Amino acid sequence: MQYVYIVVLGLHVLTGVFWAGVTFTIARDPEIRAERFFAPQMGAATVAVITGALLWHFFHEGVFGTMELVLAIGIVAALAAAGVLGALVGPARRQLAGADEAKTIALRAQMAMGERIAGGLLALTVLCMAVAKLF
Repeated sequence: MQYVYIVVLGLHVLTGVFWAGVTFTIARDPEIRAERFFAPQMGAATVAVITGALLWHFFHEGVFGTMELVLAIGIVAALAAAGVLGALVGPARRQLAGADEAKTIALRAQMAMGERIAGGLLALTVLCMAVAKLF
């Protein structure tokens, strides 16, 4: 059973680092075409959330102390980050096809704003995971 924990934890960390890293990078440099990374970002987000739910089931089910409260704040922030990406980046990327120059600039600004907001939420998520053991 310990191998299952190792694999799930490894997948959670790898996909979470990818998701947060890509989001931080695109938020920092909007010239990177966010639309090219949207599908991998959301795929990584999905795997990170599923594996996170499994980890919660394995290690925190039936208990809700201060540590779980801190982790729950991180979970809400991660879900909000996925929602922001889905609400701001997703529709903008679909509208890019056939958009004129002015519309493209506005859509890219919308995507950059979504990446920045999601980046802040993911930073909070990482912080919560890092400090949860201290509570």
